[in-house]
Formats: sequence, C-alpha cells, structure tokens
Amino acid sequence: MTGPGPDRASFGPRALAWHAVAGRQGLPWQRDRSAYRVWVSEVMLQQTQVATVAPYFERFVERFPDVQALADAPLDVVLHHWSGLGYYARARNLHRAAVIIRDEHDGEFPRDFATVVELPGVGRSTAGAILALAFGERHPILDGNVKRVLARWGAVEGFPGATRVANALWDLSDEVTPPAHAANFTQAIMDLGATLCTRANPACDRCPVAGDCAARLQDRIADFPGARPVRARPQREVVWLVLRRHESVLLEQRPPAGIWGGLWGFPEFTSLAQAERALQELRGSAPALGEIAVAATITHAFSHFDLAITPLFADLERDGARVTEGPAQTWYNSRAPAELGLAAPVATLLRSLADVPDEGSAN
Repeated sequence: MTGPGPDRASFGPRALAWHAVAGRQGLPWQRDRSAYRVWVSEVMLQQTQVATVAPYFERFVERFPDVQALADAPLDVVLHHWSGLGYYARARNLHRAAVIIRDEHDGEFPRDFATVVELPGVGRSTAGAILALAFGERHPILDGNVKRVLARWGAVEGFPGATRVANALWDLSDEVTPPAHAANFTQAIMDLGATLCTRANPACDRCPVAGDCAARLQDRIADFPGARPVRARPQREVVWLVLRRHESVLLEQRPPAGIWGGLWGFPEFTSLAQAERALQELRGSAPALGEIAVAATITHAFSHFDLAITPLFADLERDGARVTEGPAQTWYNSRAPAELGLAAPVATLLRSLADVPDEGSAN
C-alpha cells in the first residue's frame, strides 16, 4: 500500500466540508434518523443502490412503522413487501432481528456495538453506520462505496474481499474517521463513493480528496479496487411446473434456507421429465398431446451464478384433477393476490398470467 502520509488527518474535514454543500440531503431515511429507520435503510442498501431502495423503503416503513410492527408481522407479509428488492436473506434477517429487539431489548434498538453487530444480518460496517447515523457515535465503516474510495485514495492493492486487503482498508477507514461529527462524516464518505468516486468515470475534478489520492497521482484509478479473481460463472437449470386451475395457479413455499428462502414459487424440478412425471401423478394419467406447453427459458442472474428457468404450463381443470392445499402450498390468484413473498421472476410470470384472458372471453 502506498499511503498519502500526514494528510490522513485532513481527510475527514475535507469530506465534511464537501458534504455540507454537495452531499446527498433529503433521502427518505434522513428525514427522521431514528435507529429503526436507519437500520432498515442500511440493510436495504446492502448491495442495492439508493435509487432502487428509496421507494421500497417508503412503502416498507409505512407498513411497518416501528420494531414492534415488524416483529409482530408474519414473515410472509414482510417478504411480500420486500418482493423485487432481491437478496431476500436480508428480509428474513431483518424480521428475526426485530423479534430479538422486541423480546430481549423491550423494543428499543440497542446502542451497544457488540450487541448490534450480533443482530442477524448486521455486520461490522452496518452496525457502525447505524450507530453513527442514528446516535452520532464514532465508528469506522467499510461498505462497497467506502471500499472503493479508500482503495483508490490509499492505493490499497488487491481484491477487497481478501482478508489482508480488507484489514488494510479497515485500518485506513479508522484512521480517516474524525473524532467528531460522526453522522455527517459517515454520510459524507458513503456519498463520495456513490456520487463522485464511482466505478466508471469518477469525477475526480470535483472530489474534495483528489489532491492526495494515490491512485490519481499514479494515474492508476482503474486499478483500484482490485478485481475479484476470475472464475467461470456456473449455470443451473430448473423447471417450474405452472399448474393452472381457473384463475389460480399452485404455489409452494420454498425452504427457509437457500435461494429465495421462505418465498413462494412454482413447484420446481431439475428436468422436464421429472416435472412431467409429477404432473402425471397429480392427474392420474398422462396428459394428452397439446395439454401441456413448454415456455421460453427465463434467465435470472444471481451474484455467483445464472439460473435458467423453463416454465411448463398445464391446465388441471380439463380432466377434473385436484390438488388440495398443504401447509406449504396455496392456490394463488393474481387478480386478487394474497400478501406473499414472491421472487422477481415468479412475480413477473404471475403478472403475465393475469394478463391472459379467460378461455372464451373476447380478445
């Protein structure tokens, strides 16, 4: 690492001065910096940009205005209001943490760092940001935007996900965090990464710390932060069995762990043959030619792999077949939807079904 020397002490004052005139103001969670609202926003902002989070946040806190409301709500309802935001483990952890805060802390968000960092879904950086923004306590943070700012400013070599590099960035974050004005500085350094020190085309001409930014002085801005080691991106394939009965389709709740954990979706199989066998068991006989249809494959990208989804459509009412609801099954009507947590591709497919006219109706 090539450090910028004694100017580390002036990083904070420069960032604060810039933020006072050019930082982001008036974000939804800034209007009332209660610990609850800051916590919800920080969890939503994990791996998701402000522009995407803002409308979700507004709807979420309207439905769940405090810890008590969130803890008391069924997980399905919480997941329903998270649907489309992605990374659903965040919603499950948020709900679990709300229950802990309700039951073990009398509904009051804790102020002790060690307690906060142990809450489900709250790591070191998120805990520091919550305590700084809500209570003005001094804690270094290291979210994605801050990693980029500090990796460039300090020319910290290597991929930030590597332990050695992460430790160096944590040390640097602690060094540049001033002793006072913790809330404003925390927002300032996050804003620097989000609005100026962006991944592509950083606005160095407007950056308050560009004068001693090591990456800029070395003309190596594109080298920082270091890239993730290249690995072949795997692809998984599944088949969704879309069983239609009148205006409803059969949904199943996924296991609590794994992708889309706890959300509702279509019965899932590893192959068309397996899905067709399951359909035959439900109907009691093999479907006739033309009674099932294979739709175009849907590709959904996760952080570490791509999922190729093939929908297999089948109508159950034609031969009187019946599927009764189980504890993890429900008949879902898109025209009168229940409050269920749905993954984005499931919700998209359900909306497309709702737009299909009933048989015999006018086009």
